[in-house]
Amino acid sequence: MDSLNTIFIIIITSAISILAFNKTELFDKLKFNAYMIWHKKEYGRIFSHALIHGGWLHLGINMYVLYSFGSAVEGAFKDPYFFPYTYKYGSFMYLAMYIVAVAASSLIAIFRYKNNHSYNAVGASGAVSAVAFAFILLAPTQQIQFILLPFIKLPAYIFGIAYLAYSYYMSTKGRDNIAHEAHFAGAVFGIIFPLILNYKLVDHFFYIIFN
Repeated sequence: MDSLNTIFIIIITSAISILAFNKTELFDKLKFNAYMIWHKKEYGRIFSHALIHGGWLHLGINMYVLYSFGSAVEGAFKDPYFFPYTYKYGSFMYLAMYIVAVAASSLIAIFRYKNNHSYNAVGASGAVSAVAFAFILLAPTQQIQFILLPFIKLPAYIFGIAYLAYSYYMSTKGRDNIAHEAHFAGAVFGIIFPLILNYKLVDHFFYIIFN
């Protein structure tokens, strides 16, 4: 079953998120805080923040997007066509990408907010962005439908370009309460990780677009 690991991540993340909704102590222990990571060496927060969310909507959107793209990406990681050298370890590679993406998407915030005790962040958005962009790399012309605007569909690679541009622009503003830098970093990591396993996916990406 190609979606087994994706479903496992969704179940674990949902269970811990729901538990933390009503347990402030648990929520505070797991949330991302660059000051505590940098100065207090609480490195577990680099990963644990992806297990909790700010509310039902935040959790629901992240898990819906993860399920929408995760099954296809998980299957591709096990496919010798896409990953001829590592497909036998596809399940492990998929989980590794997701877990490492959590940390990779946090690096910018760690350095940017290391002296800001009040900056906190929660959610799996960085890792989910990595999964979504791995999908875009593998299936660039697949139509992506917007959740809130179902009548709008875009080819995956067009959506990806727009998403990266928007996330980068918003990360420079820092005026809302969304970790846009994590979205951007996670998305970039979602492209880099598969290419490390098979650099020829670049050729596949452009062949699909132009043929």
